[in-house]
Amino acid sequence: MPQTKISSGGLFSVVLFFSFVTGLSACSNGENSGINLKNLNIGANVTQIQKITQQDQNNTVYIQGKVEKTASLIKQKAYQINDSTGKIWVITNQGNFQVGEQVVLKGNVQYKSIPLAGKEYGEIYLEEK
Repeated sequence: MPQTKISSGGLFSVVLFFSFVTGLSACSNGENSGINLKNLNIGANVTQIQKITQQDQNNTVYIQGKVEKTASLIKQKAYQINDSTGKIWVITNQGNFQVGEQVVLKGNVQYKSIPLAGKEYGEIYLEEK
């Protein structure tokens, strides 16, 4: 019977292949790994919308939430974002978000004063960076 000779490089490749296949089969046991990308939170850098105040004007913040409304502007788009603590409008050059979509945005806090009949109706919003 003739003997087949396997080089050390070929043996390494075979062992690596079987290790890879074994690892893949171990991952596919049908159980959830516990990571749910739909509810993924970015972390400590995300600011709750309710905590954004007029005093934060010109500061950069990250927000995460669901797109509730959209509005077209001349060269930009505005999106109302809700993170369950509050809502805020974000002005951006991006025009591809859909209502119901989860987003993470970075923007500068802005405040527009709207005095009317002795009362202030201004609003805080973000300009995306």
